This record gives sequence, C-alpha cells and structure tokens, in this order.
Amino acid sequence: MTTRINADLLIPGRGEPIEQGTVIIEGGAIAYAGRAAGAPETPDAATTHVPVALPGLWECHAHFVGLDVPDITTQVSEPVARRAARAVGDLERTLMGGVTSAREMGGHGLDIQPAIAAGQVAGPTIYGAGQILSTTGGHADLHSVPIDALHHIDHLGLVCDGVPEVTRAVRQNLRRNARVIKICASGGVMSEVDHPIHQQFSHDELVAIVEEATRADRIVGAHCHGLPGIMAALKAGVMTIEHGSYMDEEAADLMVETGAIFVPTRFVIDLLLGQEDKLPRYAYEKGLMVSEHHTTALKIAVSKGVKIAMGTDIFVSGDMYGQNSREIKLLQDAGLTALEAIEAATANGPETLGPQAPLSGQLKTDYDADVIAIDFNPLDDSSGWGDANRVTHIWKSGTSVKRPS
Repeated sequence: MTTRINADLLIPGRGEPIEQGTVIIEGGAIAYAGRAAGAPETPDAATTHVPVALPGLWECHAHFVGLDVPDITTQVSEPVARRAARAVGDLERTLMGGVTSAREMGGHGLDIQPAIAAGQVAGPTIYGAGQILSTTGGHADLHSVPIDALHHIDHLGLVCDGVPEVTRAVRQNLRRNARVIKICASGGVMSEVDHPIHQQFSHDELVAIVEEATRADRIVGAHCHGLPGIMAALKAGVMTIEHGSYMDEEAADLMVETGAIFVPTRFVIDLLLGQEDKLPRYAYEKGLMVSEHHTTALKIAVSKGVKIAMGTDIFVSGDMYGQNSREIKLLQDAGLTALEAIEAATANGPETLGPQAPLSGQLKTDYDADVIAIDFNPLDDSSGWGDANRVTHIWKSGTSVKRPS
C-alpha cells in the first residue's frame, strides 16, 4: 500500500524546512520526502493533507515501569504483572503524543517490545537497556531492602561490584538483547541514601563495562548528576550522559571532543519540584538541590555546542506519558533554536544507540516510515509541545495509528 502525505510545511528532522512538501510511504519505509513539485505521481495512494509533518519523535530516556507513585521502593510491594499492565497504558499514551521510538533506560520494555512488534500492544518501538547497572549502595540499588533479598526481586537495578561482576552484568543484559547498556555513574535523586554528586563505579569498572558493551556493538549511557561521575564516565568511553546536573565547561568541552551526547531530561527535573506532597522527603530535597545546577548545566551544554537528544525520564504511570514532547519547549527555553530542539527530538535520537541505531528520525528515502503531523507551526510557536491533542496524525512503520475521528 502507498501512502502520500502532503504538508504545507515539511520538517525533515535534520536540514531546512520545506514549504509545500510531500512524503510518500511504501510499506514500512519512506520512498520519497521533499518538495511536492518534485514528487512522483501516486494515483492509487491513500492521500492525506496536513499543516505540518515531521518525523516521529524519539524519547531517549524512557521508563515503562508502571509505578503508581513517585517512589521506587514500591517495586518490591507490587506484582510485576500489575506494574506491566499499567505500563501498557503508558506506552499507548506515549505513542499518541507523537513518540514513535523510545530508548528505554531501565524498565519492562525489553519484555514488552515483542508484543508491540506483533501488534498486540500499542506503543513506540522500544530499544531497551534492560536492568540498570549499579554499585552496592548505588542509585539503582534499593537501600531499604536487605541485600540478600535483592536477587529474588524483579526490580530496575542490577547490583554489581568489581570488574568480573560488572562484566557479567553487561552480558546478562546482552543475553536479553539489550540495545544499550545503562549504568549509574553517580548518585541520584529518587534513591534513598546516596548523594547525587558522588561518583559510583571505579575507573576500572567503568572501562570494563564500556569494553564489554563495545565488543557487542553497544554503547553505554550513564546516569550522572555529579561532575566526578560525568568526567569519569566520559574518560572511560561512555557515549551518552543522562541528566548531567553539575556539568561544567570542562565536561562540556570533553563531550564535544569525544562526540558524546547529552540527554538532559529537564522534564523530570521541573516535574519533581511540583510534587512535594507525593515524593519521599529525601527525593524532594535532593531534587531541589540539583535543579538550579541543572538549569546552568543545560545552558552551558547549549552554548558549547554539545549534541543533545530529547529524553524525559518519566517514571510515574499516568497522564505524564503523552506529554513527552514538552521537553522540546524546555530545550528551546535553554537556548536551542526551534529547529535545533526538533532535531534533538528526531534525528539525534537514533544516534544515542550508537551502532544499534536504526534508519529513523529523519524524513529521508529508505528511512523508517515514522511520521507525525501537528496542527501548529513549531518554528513560530512552541506552546503546542506537550499536548497530545495537537498531534493530529501518526504513521508508525507506515501504518496509520492516529488520525482525526
């Protein structure tokens, strides 16, 4: 089946916008994208006219974990099936908000993706990390749970210490076909005891993780708030920095030098500060601590030309899923132009997977036919981002999954 999308404005993901553009889809791939005047004839195509068309969005720091409250310790008190059931609803909301691909940095995505691929669950295509590698007492450890009990609990973290253990942990995720390896190189906000600034994993452990992942053509993404963890991760060869709250100019320069990508997740930083009544007290206080530093770090990254990809770090089940594109507006608030912010949410997304990157995120011949239409001009007005109702059409792998009723 041939699908033809005629748009008043075509935003290709990377490159200049095209007025009066056309996208032609054959099967699951793009056969043509460019000016309508140069498009081939398609007399038998299903044709749709939209105001603005652009690639399906990439959410580069997703969690589909089905937590009902912003407290990661509840992982131990609810059955996995119940949390997975909530995650299914979150996946559909995410898709309806315009996200057609998600790099999941810890969650149930590796297990749910086969059902998405089979058409049994509606959601973005998931490129999952599996379990998050953490030191004992690190950000993905559950500090209030006896350490001996963790091996019998299905939760986000995979606790490992020393080169042999971290090597085995990488291999355990690869055994599940993880497309990226996620580690905690610093403390975090939602964990109980550790400090966001403190480095986690030694240099030798970080190098071992990167080397093992590299042998399997995977890159490593590191949760990092504190500067020591950021610098240690970059020097070990980590290719994406998540959050980066205490990034300074030296770290930004090193990211540019190494080609590392920044996934700032401003969405979750802003969100946490509005949930004082729901968050554990330790999490709210740590969120306050990192917020102002994160604002500065993101502006430094923008000014230094660090490559940025959109990610939100949403982890609480419900209506926040579907608002993912609000991060585009937040990136503009930090100094990116409208086109640069859209590129962060589209063309830059696949690059956060390194060698595992699919042909996606751009409207180009032979790329995945993930296309969305919106009812506002994002070059002039960013207020529509974050509102799933402003996404009028979605084609995922060439199949229409959302259109006006």
